Amino acid sequence: MHIGFIQVLARARESCIARQGVPLLPAPRAVTSCHQPACRNIDLKLHQEASGALNTITSYGADYVAINLQRHEGSIIVMPETPVIAWPVSSFEALTPEDFDALIAIAPEVVVFGSGTRLRFPHPRLIAKLSQQRIGVETMDFGAACRTYNILMSEGRRVAAALLIEA
Repeated sequence: MHIGFIQVLARARESCIARQGVPLLPAPRAVTSCHQPACRNIDLKLHQEASGALNTITSYGADYVAINLQRHEGSIIVMPETPVIAWPVSSFEALTPEDFDALIAIAPEVVVFGSGTRLRFPHPRLIAKLSQQRIGVETMDFGAACRTYNILMSEGRRVAAALLIEA
């Protein structure tokens, strides 16, 4: 792995010399054994910095979901750039068309509906208003909905997750 890194540095240096005649990177040092005092191990950790600017699902369980490390134990509606909305739904059987009206107001392009611990599809009459507004609804179990929301959110999609946490 270190050899590949040195080759990349050498190629970048050669490229800079060829284009401008002046190296932008210092010449690579000779590789020495790690037993010699001149040797240094440098570890680089490359990762995307988590930002509190977008609502990211950081963990979930059977009775909670954490958005940016803040735990929620009731049903919620979450979008990347708006505050988390408490969703007054306590069970799948108690869902009404009015429960989905809050989603129309925030106008996502797609709603990821987490139907609880198991996959259950809402009756079409429950989501008819969303369909009329050309808002797609994808139904999946709670865990899959959390993961799918994070993927779509990271792609910059205007996604809302309606996550049902049954009491």
